[in-house]
Amino acid sequence: MRVATLNLWARHGSWSERREVLIAGLRDLRPDLVAFQESVVTDHYDQVTDLLGAGYHVVHQEQGEADGTRASIASRWPLGEIRQMRLAVTPRVNLSEFAGWIGLVEVMAPEPLLFVNHKPSFRLGHELERELQAVQAARLVEEMLGDRDLHVVVAGDFDATPDSAGVRFWSGLQSLGGMSVAYRDAWQWAHPHDAGHTFTPVNPLVAGGNWPLETGRRIDYLFVRCHGNGPTLRLVDCWQIFDQPVDGVWAGDHFGVAMDLETLR
Repeated sequence: MRVATLNLWARHGSWSERREVLIAGLRDLRPDLVAFQESVVTDHYDQVTDLLGAGYHVVHQEQGEADGTRASIASRWPLGEIRQMRLAVTPRVNLSEFAGWIGLVEVMAPEPLLFVNHKPSFRLGHELERELQAVQAARLVEEMLGDRDLHVVVAGDFDATPDSAGVRFWSGLQSLGGMSVAYRDAWQWAHPHDAGHTFTPVNPLVAGGNWPLETGRRIDYLFVRCHGNGPTLRLVDCWQIFDQPVDGVWAGDHFGVAMDLETLR
């Protein structure tokens, strides 16, 4: 199973050139499951379908920004139960922004699983909101699971670094709101000594955009839920995607992350 997360940066920048890089890269990657952030859907255009091509079941966030920016999930396998929720945890969460959202889909793969796209608040001063959103999102995962023994993969642009309270919560390193969970951070699992920045001035679209003083952070994640003595799926590999320009064209302002998983049986 190949899983990826990628912030598409909507249609900003040199979109026609970025589009060609994204189409070629995604169709070469051939992911089975993808969590997209800053995807664009309007009455006349579906960015996810445009980039991935045919053969995917797609779920979009119901409410996006005025230009159609939102989050999306794509799966090669059919989908069962679908849930999504706006995580309006404080008055500071702007409901006109796509951030502050979670989408959950039951994936009818040969071995079914729950796939989650989590997009918390992005503002630098909103770690309180991200903590509250992490707890609300994790509770929704447990509620949707019920007593079912399913694999769970959580993906997304968390807009927080590994040492933040919200990411530590997902990683099983601390409790929040009277709750604790345990998920394995795939990048840390595969590359324990590599910072793995996904939002970095190495990419000129970062410093040249709204973040001129950005120093570099890892804010895009893939997680596998643990049960019993560890994660329920084996990690084969984890790597960054769209982390290099193609003929001088960068695909977006985030590097994505991909991983290959296999069952333990």
